[in-house]
Amino acid sequence: MTEEEEDAELLSDAKEAEKLNSITRFDQSPWYVKGGEMRDYQIRGLNWMISLHENGINGILADEMGLGKTLQTISLLGYMKLCRKAVPHLVISPKSTLRNWMNELKRWVPSLNSVCLIGSAEERTRIIHEEVEPGGWDVLVTSYEIVLREAALLKKHNWSYVVIDEAHRIKNEQSKLSKMVRLLKSTNRLLITGTPLQNNLHELWALLNFLLPDVFDSADDFNAWFDTQKCLADDKDLVTRLHGILKPFFITTFKK
Repeated sequence: MTEEEEDAELLSDAKEAEKLNSITRFDQSPWYVKGGEMRDYQIRGLNWMISLHENGINGILADEMGLGKTLQTISLLGYMKLCRKAVPHLVISPKSTLRNWMNELKRWVPSLNSVCLIGSAEERTRIIHEEVEPGGWDVLVTSYEIVLREAALLKKHNWSYVVIDEAHRIKNEQSKLSKMVRLLKSTNRLLITGTPLQNNLHELWALLNFLLPDVFDSADDFNAWFDTQKCLADDKDLVTRLHGILKPFFITTFKK
């Protein structure tokens, strides 16, 4: 290539990068989602999560069952890789849903290179040596149990997103899993759960403390915000205050 051609290619690459970095909202299913078209409410969920990211906030995705929380999350991880050049990501889920996560990743955003860390100690050692340590992957999917068993490995990485599926599993901040995930280094955190408001106040605080420990650092202060004695006498007042606290961090979408 001549110098002029090299300069033209560099400028073209720079313009393409600038174009990608300018994307903060989608009006239709993103180009990188290949397994089908996202529905309107799923695109709204993706845009909401992008908005949280742009504002440095972590959140709770709490759609009803069957509305595609997994797809929305995968579309966010695809956005982070392709539009923000931000990887790797860690997805923590029940062992029973690991296969579904891997299938959905491959189906919807095949450009995300994913590794599933599961199995016996021998099998995990093989996966780590042959797939994890060489690099080149974008998403590591594993279970709650393996997070505890492979803590040393997971704490070595600087994760772009740590995603916890069925996040009610960390509603007790004193559990081994809750303590471990709080030690993971990450820029962003996302919880997926269909039942955040069915927890008691302390359990809800534990979820918010994981998302934003600097804001929700004290369970006692959180309880005081609600003036529990008065709120319990008026359920509407309690619900109103809960929604006021959760609004910036929480979304539930419904199929129309």
